[in-house]
Amino acid sequence: MGMPVVGIIGAGQLARMLQPAAVALGVRLRVLAARSDESAAQVIPDTVLGDQDDPQSVAEFARGCDVVTFDHEQVPAPVLEHLVELGVAVRPGPGALIHAQDKGVMRELLASIGVSCPRWTRLPSVVESAFTEAAAFAEQVGWPFILKATRGGYDGKGVWRIDDAAQLREVLDGAAARGVELMAEALVPFVRELSAQVARSPHGQAVAYPVVETVQRDGVCREVYAPAPGLDADRSAEAQHIALTIAREIDVTGMLAVELFQAADGALIVNELAMRPHNSGHWTIDGAVTSQFENHLRAVLDLPLGAPTPHAPVAVMANVLGLDLPDLYPAYLHCMARDPGLKIHMYGKAVKPGRKIGHVTVLGAGLDDCVERARHAAAYLRGEIDE
Repeated sequence: MGMPVVGIIGAGQLARMLQPAAVALGVRLRVLAARSDESAAQVIPDTVLGDQDDPQSVAEFARGCDVVTFDHEQVPAPVLEHLVELGVAVRPGPGALIHAQDKGVMRELLASIGVSCPRWTRLPSVVESAFTEAAAFAEQVGWPFILKATRGGYDGKGVWRIDDAAQLREVLDGAAARGVELMAEALVPFVRELSAQVARSPHGQAVAYPVVETVQRDGVCREVYAPAPGLDADRSAEAQHIALTIAREIDVTGMLAVELFQAADGALIVNELAMRPHNSGHWTIDGAVTSQFENHLRAVLDLPLGAPTPHAPVAVMANVLGLDLPDLYPAYLHCMARDPGLKIHMYGKAVKPGRKIGHVTVLGAGLDDCVERARHAAAYLRGEIDE
């Protein structure tokens, strides 16, 4: 029997970072890309150009794949359901993925299994009705509160902090004009954000990675600290248990990231779910026995999962966000010479302000030293500093 072929819908950096793991496993990847210059299309030879929203295009792509997965959640459910009807192994399946695609469905699931999440309500599509219900919700939970697009938001997009009625009206009008469905959510007074990642296979084996702290700025992850500093063993185990419970309840196959708020009293509140490799797990490429990318492939192929054990007491990952330095390559010399232990990962993407174009990872014994090293490299690579 030949080695399996894993199809990936979406050709972003997550699909790109699956390729080294696939090479090591002897697994072949086939990627569905919208353009030949997308991040993964640059490094995966078996690239098919097509439309992820077209059932026939995706079905043709999937022909010859042993399993199909994705590097983002925005594949339309009817497209995935069509693949399942054709007998294609889709992992995670559409029944699980809907909980990462629709925040309202996700919140309903969390409530049904007793997992804490912010107080929320789904808003009607008619602006006047939505305004009345959102304003009433704000009177119950307090101003300010949060409006979220139920579908499609990421990296701070599709999320609005609402301070007053005038702003509420403006956001509702804009969402209605674009056909965006919204939910209202109580503003959570958290002290930090955490991420609990697990991998789960079709036969139910699961492994949990160390819980990490994510540092966000303007809704975008800037840094990840693994393990989360000062998180006691009981809270860490609780976060891992939450992630494992969600994965089991909705039958996740592959990687699941559970993004959490931690309140001042230590309580954990679930914010978001992602059913794919996640930015909070990029440190595992260099910092764990088995990376999130390898375990995602192992899981979707129903292979035994690898150990998530860290290589070092501390790992820090810093995203490299585009600024105004068009050519990053000359900056390698400085960063590599200054810190031979630094690992640089670039995504082959055009530089645009605020865009994730790469990341750096540092391993060590102390958090402060690792943070300084990672921050310096990320800032130098984006042209923010010159020494």
